[in-house]
Amino acid sequence: MSEPRTAVSGRRRHITKAISTLARLGLAGVWLFAGGSKVSDLGGSVRAVGAYELLPNGAAQVVGAALPFVEIMIGLLLLAGLFTRAAAVLSAVLFVVFIFGIASAWSRGLQIDCGCFGSGGALAPGESPTYFWETLRDIGFLAAAGFLILKARTWFSLDGVLLGGPSGPDTSKG
Repeated sequence: MSEPRTAVSGRRRHITKAISTLARLGLAGVWLFAGGSKVSDLGGSVRAVGAYELLPNGAAQVVGAALPFVEIMIGLLLLAGLFTRAAAVLSAVLFVVFIFGIASAWSRGLQIDCGCFGSGGALAPGESPTYFWETLRDIGFLAAAGFLILKARTWFSLDGVLLGGPSGPDTSKG
């Protein structure tokens, strides 16, 4: 005999919610670590952004100085589960930008550290960039953000408590 349809859909809903919660908390950790590792060395963050040679110097300075705070803000929102879908969209946008930046540096033969989790910039002589692994890592993070955009209902989230939104309590039977 097969299980009733409501039991199967209830189990799927719980599995989806568990995966979404793990994606949310995992991305929160990534953003908090990335931003936290840069916030005490804003000059290093500015150098890392400038090393990509994609922005004029003034814009690279603004982006490099602001990026750690944006990353920390996204991480805190995801950690709290507040505005989860919006934070996941911002995450996805940033990961696309990062993937583009790494691919651009790779295709132009730049020898830089991505600066993703601390100060980056030009590599020391003899060091090799790890663009392939950095790109693969960011694609994985992008996939997690994409899943969270589609399935923003998570456990341990303030969205449902404060807003009654898509991350709210599961009130369905089963």
